[in-house]
Amino acid sequence: MAASIFFKSRIIPIFLLFNLLSSEFGFIQLGSTLGINYGQVANNLPSPEQVLTLLTSLRISKIRIYDTNPQVLTAFANSGIDLMVTVPNEVVAQVTDPRQALQWVMTNIKPYFPATKISGIAVGNEVFTSDDMALMSNLVPAMVSIHAALVQLGLDSYIHLSTANSLAVLENSYPPSSGSFKPELASLLVPFLQFLQETNSPFWINAYPYFAFKGDPNRVSLDYVLFNPNQGIADPYTKLHYDNMLYAQVDAVIFAIARMGCGGVEVRVSETGWPSKGDPDELGATVENARAYNRNLLLRQMRNQGTPLRPNQRLEVYLFALFNEDMKPGPTSERNYGLFRPDGTMAYNLGLGRLMSTASVSLTSSATRGTGKELGSSHWYWIFLFSLTFQALVRMAI
Repeated sequence: MAASIFFKSRIIPIFLLFNLLSSEFGFIQLGSTLGINYGQVANNLPSPEQVLTLLTSLRISKIRIYDTNPQVLTAFANSGIDLMVTVPNEVVAQVTDPRQALQWVMTNIKPYFPATKISGIAVGNEVFTSDDMALMSNLVPAMVSIHAALVQLGLDSYIHLSTANSLAVLENSYPPSSGSFKPELASLLVPFLQFLQETNSPFWINAYPYFAFKGDPNRVSLDYVLFNPNQGIADPYTKLHYDNMLYAQVDAVIFAIARMGCGGVEVRVSETGWPSKGDPDELGATVENARAYNRNLLLRQMRNQGTPLRPNQRLEVYLFALFNEDMKPGPTSERNYGLFRPDGTMAYNLGLGRLMSTASVSLTSSATRGTGKELGSSHWYWIFLFSLTFQALVRMAI
């Protein structure tokens, strides 16, 4: 029933209002607090227009896609939503040629910008851990060529270039102050980091504390990886205290970059998330843990938190992912990172209830706490709003 409602374009706002605005559903309008990855490795996803309706209802203002799908870029025109697009790995070699790079930008960026708010281009994905030496060697030349094309077209001040990296580029990540890159990648990373520094572009990292817990559940604290209250760790050299693994991972990357002589480069999280379902041997892949990880991360994002090393610089994060994607290969967890099922229903309830959208939200108290009178008045308010919206849409349908 939910799927049939979702795909009727005139009824979808009702579905969304009922799911997103009713306090009893316990969800939240995510706002501009974090971005989200809109993957499309599935055969049952809603259309880009319907996805835009969903994102608008959630007030999500930043998304990342893994290509330059013209249907998505067209649908998101004049939406105000910030998009980071991707040059697929198989195209990287082609755009090392400046002429091909210019043609790529003319075809995939220029026709849509500025109506579609493209703010970043990821050249490849997890290139430095691909074991493809040709791909790795071609990355920086491709970025240089695309950047030159952006300069030629007057777009370089609006669109940054980078690439999303796996955390596996690190040789050491603990303690964070010992963060260092794998020595065999040094010759490739130096020009890459210099490019980021020269163009004032960020270093993007795909960071998943889930994998650390899954790999060593006896030594890795579940509360530590889920942002739950815990004793945390203290870096013995910097004396900085970490109460969650994600921030420790990010700071390890910052230290690794500094060791390469490029300490001013900002680190951002291009992917992080937690699966709500997994195979029997995928310890920790549960609805409860996915809810806890994403809820706690969102609360910290709403407080504009930075990491212990850079407390005054808000950490930019893109959550993985918007939808469960049924065609992703690998274990069951790979197909269950989404906040939503393809029919538009929530994969799980984040349990936030009504949540203030200000930066003063406390991590130590429940966002749904309040008197019965307050909850009751909120409940009736949303029913009233739902009723008005329903009547208006019925008139539209007639």
